[in-house]
Amino acid sequence: MIRPYKGVMPKVGAGCYIDESAQIIGDVTIGDRSSVWMNAVVRGDVNSIVIGANSNVQDCSVLHGMLNKYKVILGDWVTIGHSVTLHGCTVGDRCLIGMGVVILNNARIGEGSIIAAGTVIPEGTVVEPRSLWMGTPGKFKRTLDDAAQESIMTYARNYLGYTEQYLKELAEK
Repeated sequence: MIRPYKGVMPKVGAGCYIDESAQIIGDVTIGDRSSVWMNAVVRGDVNSIVIGANSNVQDCSVLHGMLNKYKVILGDWVTIGHSVTLHGCTVGDRCLIGMGVVILNNARIGEGSIIAAGTVIPEGTVVEPRSLWMGTPGKFKRTLDDAAQESIMTYARNYLGYTEQYLKELAEK
């Protein structure tokens, strides 16, 4: 469901797939060819949310800001795994955020990074570009090489394929 809040309607780019069970509310901007999957909530009621192009927000994830303080900003080619909570944080381009991750207010994830499944990134944490972080609380593990960068892009490209297929099936109804 895509719906306004306080008169502000979400903006959805060309070629996006938004599942009918997803909740996209208020001050939300979604870039071209991005996708929001089953039962995800993108709640732009207390602050804005921006999802870049070619990004995906998978099943049961929640994106929400902090009133008048912290927005949620995702770059381009970002993969947000199943059941992720992003609260008032920024995720740079070409990142992979693993299943069950929690990233809290004012955290910043540098481009080309991987946050491993189940990791909690505390408030105000700065993750340098091309970093692997894991644990609770999250800790730096290593710098990511070019093979890891390609792996991140594989996940993002897979979701572009899924988006195309879902849109095709919708059009055939």
